[in-house]
Formats: sequence, structure tokens, C-alpha cells
Amino acid sequence: MMRQAGIVRIATARTVDLSRVLAELADRPVNYVMAEVGPDWHREDHTHPLGRESPGEPVVGGLFEQACDLVRDYRFAPPELIHAHYRHDAPLLGRDMLLEGHFGPLHFLMGVRVTAVLDEQTPTHTRWGWSYETLTGHLERGRLDYEVRKNHRTGTIDFLAASYSRPTRRTNPLFRLGWHMFGRRIQRRFYRRVGEQLRAALTTGTPTSAPGRRRGLSIVDPATG
Repeated sequence: MMRQAGIVRIATARTVDLSRVLAELADRPVNYVMAEVGPDWHREDHTHPLGRESPGEPVVGGLFEQACDLVRDYRFAPPELIHAHYRHDAPLLGRDMLLEGHFGPLHFLMGVRVTAVLDEQTPTHTRWGWSYETLTGHLERGRLDYEVRKNHRTGTIDFLAASYSRPTRRTNPLFRLGWHMFGRRIQRRFYRRVGEQLRAALTTGTPTSAPGRRRGLSIVDPATG
């Protein structure tokens, strides 16, 4: 069922044509402007230690590069909360993604776009990551940043997730009530679980496996690799 605002409420994403819905995201703009972002927006900033490798720049094929591979493909999201659908041949910058979020018995399809890629090396750190912003029809407005960072001096590697967001203004009363009661709790759980999921994927060797694919889409399912 497609609402005018573009929010999809469905029992399962397999009941809609994902390729068509994903293609439609190209015509959707980001649903906020920076001038709107103020102190009343929700902000999150979480750091998850992943481990360490030899001090200095990232080791070829080492923990840092493995973590970057997982983060690039969005293969760290907790499967009980969210899945991602996107064109597997799309470049990272500008990539449209259809996020399938789970909220109780309902599933929601929400569009986001990768609007920034970070690739930085200084004498003390190497940083790599990307950011997405919410598109028209998303249940929220805002931006989420993911970053893998290595400290050259200590060899420690961390995963960082930071965001600012607030619920979309045009949302039906039932969802507004549900978000008021459970939304922040789900957000905090999500930020805890992304770190747990990424560490588990690195431990089990998931970096060598590829995301599932259906109808030309990458279907990122951390539960199955």
C-alpha cells in the first residue's frame, strides 16, 4: 500500500516491486534543509571498538579494510530492525537505498541517498565512511554518518555512528503516537546493535561473503550474510 507521502506499509517487501520503488527514489529530494536543524532535533553519537591491528597505516586485508568492506555494503545493520535494498552496480556516492524497517507487525519502506563519502588519512588517523540523508516519504528527516577509524599510534580501530533526526511532520496520528512511545527506544537499540552486528560479522568472517541479490538488487541481510 503506497500512501501519498510515499511511505509504504506492508507485511513484507516481497509484496511490492522493489525495483520499481527503488527507481522512483531518483525523483525524490532530501526532505529537509540544514537551516531547519536545531537544538530540538535528536542527536546520536556512538563509538564501537572493533579491535586493533599493527600501528601505522591500515594493513592490507586487515581489520580496518574488512570493516570498511562491510560498512560500504551496509552489511552491519541488525536484521531484526532493518534491511537495505539497493542496486548492486550503483556507485556509493549518490546511491539510493530502500530501507525496510520493522516496527512491531508492520514493515516500512523508506528512501535514503548517500550524499557524502569520507576518505581521509592524516599522520595520526585513517578515516573512511559515508553518510546518507532521508528522502521525501521517509518517516524521519535527517542524516546518518558511518565511519571506520584507525588510530595510527595505537593500532585501535573503531566504528562510529552519528546522526541528527526528527520525525517527519506529515505522519498519521497512529504512527506519531507509536513513535512517541517507542521511537527513541528503537533508535537507541539500533545504535547499540550496529556495533554488535559489525563485530560479529568481522569475527565470523562475513567480509568474504557477498550480499544476497534479487531482481537486480542487493539485499543486505546480516542474518544470512
